Amino acid sequence: MLEKTKGPIIIINYKTYLESTGKNAVELAKKAERVYNETKVYVGVVPQLAELAEVAKSVAIPVFAQHVDPMKPGGYTGHVLADSVKAAGAIGTLVNHSERQLKLSDIEQIVKIAREHDMVSVVCANNPRVSVAVAALEPDMIAIEPPELIGSGIPVSKAQPEVITGTIKLVREVNKKVVILCGAGISHGEDVAAALKLGTQGVLVASGIVKAKDPYAIIREFADASLK
Repeated sequence: MLEKTKGPIIIINYKTYLESTGKNAVELAKKAERVYNETKVYVGVVPQLAELAEVAKSVAIPVFAQHVDPMKPGGYTGHVLADSVKAAGAIGTLVNHSERQLKLSDIEQIVKIAREHDMVSVVCANNPRVSVAVAALEPDMIAIEPPELIGSGIPVSKAQPEVITGTIKLVREVNKKVVILCGAGISHGEDVAAALKLGTQGVLVASGIVKAKDPYAIIREFADASLK
């Protein structure tokens, strides 16, 4: 599927919203898959761990874990193994989301573990300094997300465009290959278009889609905007 995608990347983080919990998790993934089938734009979903396996077997689009822990198999009750989420169908994982922040040493270990498991690491960073430090660890993707704008409905691409452009410049001095996403407050197709014009390669979005009255319509709007 990945070779057949076009244009930018849209990754939908389910968080722990009721609108994306239980049977809603699969329904939302199917709406995202419908948009992929119609546009061939890369659309991935990030369900809660409890629904990950069910979502992964229900759709052909990429499915990511919300988190994995920085350890190998062993006696770690309550932790999440990369081995486990991969076996459940995840092709990658979010790392260091602002709601699940980690030490840099743990981020480094998770990126390494993901690489060893042939999984995609999507590391979130809340400021330029963290973004640069993370870029040196060579993850697959970095999502720039100022925490004060998360869930605000105010897109970082408009409220703080200089954060995006400045961070991209600094990251590219350290890592020229990492995919850079824009997150926080992305709610409309115009927000996606603005993020791409600033030099990002896609968006990480949550409530703008998950809590929308018509999630399919918003996902399609995002995809269409990304192709213009």
